[in-house]
Amino acid sequence: MSEQCGPRYAIYYTPAREHPLTVAASSWLGRNAFSADPVGDARPEAEVRLTAEPRRYGFHATLKAPFRMREGALVEDLEQALGRFAASRSPCPIGPLRIDLLGGFFALVPASPIPTLRGFATHIVEEFDQFRAPMNAPELQRRLQSPLDETETAHLVQWGYPYVLNRFRFHMTLTDRVPEDRRAATRARLEEMFEPHLSEDYRIDTLSLFVQEHRDADFVVRSQFALKTRTPLKSAV
Repeated sequence: MSEQCGPRYAIYYTPAREHPLTVAASSWLGRNAFSADPVGDARPEAEVRLTAEPRRYGFHATLKAPFRMREGALVEDLEQALGRFAASRSPCPIGPLRIDLLGGFFALVPASPIPTLRGFATHIVEEFDQFRAPMNAPELQRRLQSPLDETETAHLVQWGYPYVLNRFRFHMTLTDRVPEDRRAATRARLEEMFEPHLSEDYRIDTLSLFVQEHRDADFVVRSQFALKTRTPLKSAV
């Protein structure tokens, strides 16, 4: 199998399957990342077009961006390592959330700065890089088409993703880039859907291993671990 056709894995934060925020996000995106089964999508066409990319990746905050496994590495070893990591870490605070516009797309972000989030994410980036295959030339060139500064380019080369370490910003993407003339209406719609769920004192209390079986597939939750326990909360899809 070509390395470009094989599965990719990612370590994300997403609330538990039954959490009200997960339910709301699944309704907005038209898809639940905890299931590989297709679901009916009765959303207006305008909302479908606005959510193509976040729908594909599933509702999440990136901690370790999608990567191919290095030669000789097994996903079962990655999964066990993630379980051990979760067992050794206390939940990381997020706090209440708010809707924000980041580079033209809407996302949920912490309502107030949480300095410990960056350190928590950095530990995951570094700890699990042993499982990541180096980026090949096509992957690197595709990434370099985005405008990156010198630091982000260095992160991309070293870690396979530009927005890590000092460039990390916790966010849970809700839309693709929204044209300026549609931003006010989109924000109002998002506030209508998510306002009841924003005031909770959120924590990264689970770590989820997502898998994309091939380049055209959606990302789905393979397993989810609660922090401070090795118990998997979600078995393989």
